[in-house]
Amino acid sequence: MKERFPTTAKMQLAETPHARLLWWLPRVAFLMFVAAVVALLWFSEKTEQEKQHATLISDMLWLEQNLRFVLDHNEELLGRIDPQRIGLPDVFDTYARTLLTNSTGMYQVIWLDQHDRVRHMLPAPSGGVLVGEGDGALPTPALSRLAHSLGRPTYGTAYPIVQDDWQFEVHVPVFRGGHKAGTAVGIYSIRRLLDDSVPWWLAERYRIGITDQSGKPLGLRSKVDTAAAGSGYQIPFDPPGHGLALSAVPYQSPTPLADRLIAAALVLLALLMLTSLWALRRHVQRRLAAEAALQTEVAFRKALEDSVQTGLRVRDLQGKVTYVNPAFCRMVGWTAEELIGRLPPMPYWAEEYIDETRNMHARVLAGKAPSDGFEMKFRRRNGEMFDALIHEAPFIDSQGQHTGWMGSVVDITERKQTTELARQQEERLQASARLVSMGEMASSLAHELNQPLSAISSYLAGCRNLIATGTTCEEIDGALAKCQDQAQRAGRIIRRIYEFVRRHEPKSESCDLEALLTDLIGLIEADARRQHVRLVRDIAPDLPVIQADRILLGQAVLNLIKNGIESMRQTPEPERILTVRAFAAGQLVEIVVDDRGCGIPPGEAERLFEPFFTTKSEGLGVGLNICRSVVEAHLGRLWFEPNPAGGSIFHISLPARKP
Repeated sequence: MKERFPTTAKMQLAETPHARLLWWLPRVAFLMFVAAVVALLWFSEKTEQEKQHATLISDMLWLEQNLRFVLDHNEELLGRIDPQRIGLPDVFDTYARTLLTNSTGMYQVIWLDQHDRVRHMLPAPSGGVLVGEGDGALPTPALSRLAHSLGRPTYGTAYPIVQDDWQFEVHVPVFRGGHKAGTAVGIYSIRRLLDDSVPWWLAERYRIGITDQSGKPLGLRSKVDTAAAGSGYQIPFDPPGHGLALSAVPYQSPTPLADRLIAAALVLLALLMLTSLWALRRHVQRRLAAEAALQTEVAFRKALEDSVQTGLRVRDLQGKVTYVNPAFCRMVGWTAEELIGRLPPMPYWAEEYIDETRNMHARVLAGKAPSDGFEMKFRRRNGEMFDALIHEAPFIDSQGQHTGWMGSVVDITERKQTTELARQQEERLQASARLVSMGEMASSLAHELNQPLSAISSYLAGCRNLIATGTTCEEIDGALAKCQDQAQRAGRIIRRIYEFVRRHEPKSESCDLEALLTDLIGLIEADARRQHVRLVRDIAPDLPVIQADRILLGQAVLNLIKNGIESMRQTPEPERILTVRAFAAGQLVEIVVDDRGCGIPPGEAERLFEPFFTTKSEGLGVGLNICRSVVEAHLGRLWFEPNPAGGSIFHISLPARKP
């Protein structure tokens, strides 16, 4: 009990909009703060990356311009070679050495004459082999001819040389008097070009290299052993072109310690703040839950005491009233203010029974009240007497002390009156039930015996006619035999109806439904011909044998057929067709009687199976009621539906197996 109220209070708190807001607010604030810190760190990191990328682009553009300037300057110097002085001693060597020693990236200068033959070279080949010929012949005459045809410097494709280096050459055409005088060839080492042109501070930031079309590095410039990380930048290396690209990838730099300390401090402060708020919220929530539990408990007990219909009364050990609930006040007619604090005799004690009441009051205070309760007579404020059933129990306070007696008072006046009235009604009902049974039996006999008696009368009239015409005794004997059969059939109907009324259950026996329906149609066929009604028999072969009372079930079906014939009195003769169908439907056998009569009005359909309700002027209103009782006694169901062609369709559904 103690655990239920706080739980109920928490549920009530959680159901209020303010409580739901208090429940969600710290959680949403925590998530928002974490998201803000993460977003701040991510934005800072993103900004730093964008800044580094912008610096990378700027540095690469500067490097690209610097390399272009070096290559263009070298082209200009190579083009200044004087063909007339090139043959003088040491002139070519001096000029070429100046080019090679100015950190231009070239490591060899060659002079080709107008026939593209090598005339001068610095440094000279060692061992009769040109520099670089270990991997390819230099220079390329076709490239020299292309440069003269274009009239401008032309760069060749990069090719490998010894020591895992790559090189490319530039052919600068030299003209004299508008004619080809020769070609100055400068051979660059990619590794040397990068070492001479890329400053040290740039090499410490990025891994700079020159790659071919497939991304294979042909040369690298790096001052740091740390592996590169992050996204790089690449621009075309033109000249010399031919798919070469200048690429740079920044090195992974450690996050500054100050940034890490600031982020950690933010997270730590956030956790401390949220922990404090959470603890404060838990404390406030517990207090609110305790207050709500107290309010709920008081309200629950008050509602419980006010809602019960049993009167509650508390008296102390001296018999003074200390508490009464509203039900007790309504019962006796005095208010709680008038009763609380009163000592015996009480205003609701009946003077006629004052001695008995005092004695019982003394027994209660002595703790000798009957454990199963006791009855007393009380008087209401308006003078009305009523019977009260009282149960007394010790009243224990919160300290576990016995401080008085708790009594529950129930007004049993109406209950006692109802019990007495029920006893009287039961006696009258037993007498009436015998009369009703006799009336039902008489009505059933009068209704059900009408057909066999009519048949007997018809057969006797036929016998008289046969006697009058002088017919032989054999024919008369046949008619009398049929009369005897109908009389026996009437006797069987009386006996079975009596047993059905007496036992309220049919006699269960094996019944061939096809034979039963054939006999019924043969019995009613003469009456149908007299009323110009055509009977149609539609009985499925191999119908299952059912368990039924053959006489009662046959009489029920016969009633439906007879009602169908009578309903077609106003139907034109060609349309007077009554169909009797029988077929198996799963675990059920269904009998259908289909007529083309006047039908059943919608207002009378609901009362059709009520006893003594009839639409015929001469009817008793028990036929369909008896039919339904018989079918239901066989655990079946009887219902009807309108015939789309006019008239009514009655259905009897019976279980195919033994009920």
